[in-house]
Amino acid sequence: MTVQLNWGILTTGWIARKFVTDLRQSRTGRLVAVGARRLADAEKFAADFGGVRAHGSYAALLADPAVQAVYIGTPHPWHKEWTLRALAAGKHVLCEKPLTLRLADSQELVAAARARGGLLMEAYMYRCHPQTRQLAGLVRDGAIGELRLIRASFNVCRDFDPEHRLFQRALGGGAILDLGCYPVSFSRLIAGAARGQPFADPVEFHATGRRHPRSQTDDHAVAVAKFSGDIIAELSCGSTVVHDIGARIHGSAGWIDVPTPFFPGLEGRTDGFTLHRSGTAAPETFSFPVPAGLYAYEADAVAEAVARGEREVPQMTWADTLGNAAVLDAWLAAAGVDYDGL
Repeated sequence: MTVQLNWGILTTGWIARKFVTDLRQSRTGRLVAVGARRLADAEKFAADFGGVRAHGSYAALLADPAVQAVYIGTPHPWHKEWTLRALAAGKHVLCEKPLTLRLADSQELVAAARARGGLLMEAYMYRCHPQTRQLAGLVRDGAIGELRLIRASFNVCRDFDPEHRLFQRALGGGAILDLGCYPVSFSRLIAGAARGQPFADPVEFHATGRRHPRSQTDDHAVAVAKFSGDIIAELSCGSTVVHDIGARIHGSAGWIDVPTPFFPGLEGRTDGFTLHRSGTAAPETFSFPVPAGLYAYEADAVAEAVARGEREVPQMTWADTLGNAAVLDAWLAAAGVDYDGL
């Protein structure tokens, strides 16, 4: 059972454009409106995507009666305010990750969604992709034996740019919240799958990080998480040191190499992974031709949950979001980073 959802887009940046591009390939979603802080920006976005309604403020978008679900893609510090306002307006909300800057704020949003009766999902789009479902299933079914080690990294190497959002504390910049959230989420998913659960929270967590001397945002960070069953996760993220994105999952009877764990099928690629079973001469290859854009899966997951009358999306539940936020809080504290006042 599915339902057609009318979407409104709150902001007009790159990630909003990518979401709407893929939304057009979804089975369930239809763009009806966009809101921006300047009407001209909203009008350009609307014209680029078929002449939908343009609103010159976020508040006007939320007041649009045709909008059923809102995608929020603003910089991190604005997620809390506009998610609260969208829920108060009776809209379902898909908010970009991280849901907020800190665990306490995410708890407040979950409480608001529970009180208002609205759907709320933190937008980890990779959780909705068939590759991720297949990976978790193989680990759950013991394809590599007992899970021992998860290695996950999201590092991009770029020149320092004080004007870029990633290096601006006032915009929630920093590698841990922007990039490290993915390895944390991935490791918790895989550790949970090994025990037949949708996710797991670490029983130990040790971390550190480097703050850029000019921006004071973290630009490289590493962590080790230990889960029950003696499962270890090695995690890293960074923005200026090295380019290294990928994951490997090691078990007692094999391992899985995942070159694109966080953005499978992006830009229409056919992505996949290889399963190496101990004692076999050649690995098994799993590939996932793309019938729809990566973000279309996410939009459909939201619509399907709405159709079932649910307020949480199974691929990224509220408990999962809060568990991820708790780990990110600990990693930021270990790196000496805070967002006080934001």
